[in-house]
Amino acid sequence: MAVQLRRPILMGGVGLSFCLWVLQSWHHSIVLGEYGILGAIAVGGTLWLWQQRTPKRQSLDNLPVTRETVEKAIAQVASVIEQLTVETESDPIQLRQELAELNNEFERQELRVVVTGGKSVGKSTLIQVLSDRFLGQKLSFHETPALFTIVDSDRQAETAALAQANTADLVLFVTNGDLTETDFQTLQQLIATNRQRTLLVSNKQDHHLAEERTVVLYALQQRMQTLLKAEDIIAIAASPNQRKVRQHAADGAIQEWLEQPQPVIEQLGDRLATIATEERQQLIWATTQRQAVTIKVKAKTLLNNVRRDRAIPVIEQYQWIAAAAAFANPVPALDLLATAAINAQLVTELGAIYQQKFSLQQAQTVAGTMGSLMVKLGLIELSTKAVSTVLKSNAVTFVAGGVVQGMSAAYLTRLAGLSLVEYFQLQEVAIDSKGLNLEKLSQTLQKVFQQNQQAFLQGFVKQGVERLLPKQSQSQLAES
Repeated sequence: MAVQLRRPILMGGVGLSFCLWVLQSWHHSIVLGEYGILGAIAVGGTLWLWQQRTPKRQSLDNLPVTRETVEKAIAQVASVIEQLTVETESDPIQLRQELAELNNEFERQELRVVVTGGKSVGKSTLIQVLSDRFLGQKLSFHETPALFTIVDSDRQAETAALAQANTADLVLFVTNGDLTETDFQTLQQLIATNRQRTLLVSNKQDHHLAEERTVVLYALQQRMQTLLKAEDIIAIAASPNQRKVRQHAADGAIQEWLEQPQPVIEQLGDRLATIATEERQQLIWATTQRQAVTIKVKAKTLLNNVRRDRAIPVIEQYQWIAAAAAFANPVPALDLLATAAINAQLVTELGAIYQQKFSLQQAQTVAGTMGSLMVKLGLIELSTKAVSTVLKSNAVTFVAGGVVQGMSAAYLTRLAGLSLVEYFQLQEVAIDSKGLNLEKLSQTLQKVFQQNQQAFLQGFVKQGVERLLPKQSQSQLAES
């Protein structure tokens, strides 16, 4: 099969190959961590306090967001949108409109407060009480759909609820007093991942005995100490249970009636007032920055889709070039890794698509690094075995010299190319061979390998055999 090569690197080196003779043993690392110690302390026979051992303490005070950092984030979004416009030759009008609206956020004064939590925790009642208290004070309160539902249709609402919380300046996360593991994970996502300003509000404190309330609050503070300050964990009773009042008259008559106590939200109200006074501008800037990141993700996703559409044909071209080279001159030392010129050219062309400019030497270094990682991860041996297993289903093609080597080379080239695509998509700035994050690249390789195993291999090998062994050659082999 004749293959015409027009790449300068290939022309100079497609016949040169190298073998990786030093195989490193595959080290398995077993990490035994993240275990919890639950300390149970009976209080009045009804309450358990549990503590969880956590990793390194997280900082409660993130670096403050300034107007300059927000403007920088908006500029980055504009840059991605411009690049998208250039590469698609079309104008992403919707993204430009969303970006333009962000500039209006600098002048906003009203704080958007979102109240979220599971079902029946008192969100609606709390909003009503807080709205009455802060009437005319530039605070707006909004309720999200209930979290932690199990119905599929409700899960969509839950996703929308978290997205709504991401657009808020402040989140009030409401519970009934207990904090489940699901509650904790959601709070961790809001605070640590999204950097969302959050207050944990333990509602319905009147359902606990008076001597238990302090213990319940302390348990929550211990549980959340790596994520929230103690003053941001507040116990309230937005709608206390009615109390029976009995009045004895002088003549011995007794009158009874139900009385509705006033909401117990003084501490929460004071905390909100303090935050609105001291942190208003910071919160608005932080929200604007998160919205900028959201728009950037949208633009980057569109840009990556366009680039991937351009990258896949390049990968397919080089996988068959690698297959032809190995098939024509099969060598024991694993085909993809042995053909440095092919891999270096692939790195160069994929880098150009993703605005990652590599020199010839840098491209060769990246190709060598990919090969070393494949050896260390055991992907080469696993890939060769997988290809051999598929080929054994057809005795004619299996015995043809070089087919296993050729298909292995094609398969490994594809894995390398797809892994580079995944890796380049995460890059914000141009890198060189020294800037490679080997840990992330290794993880990406394993992920791509898992996504392209047996089910994919059936069709892939069939397509490759048709390229390496035309039907006429297969017929001749069968006759012999």
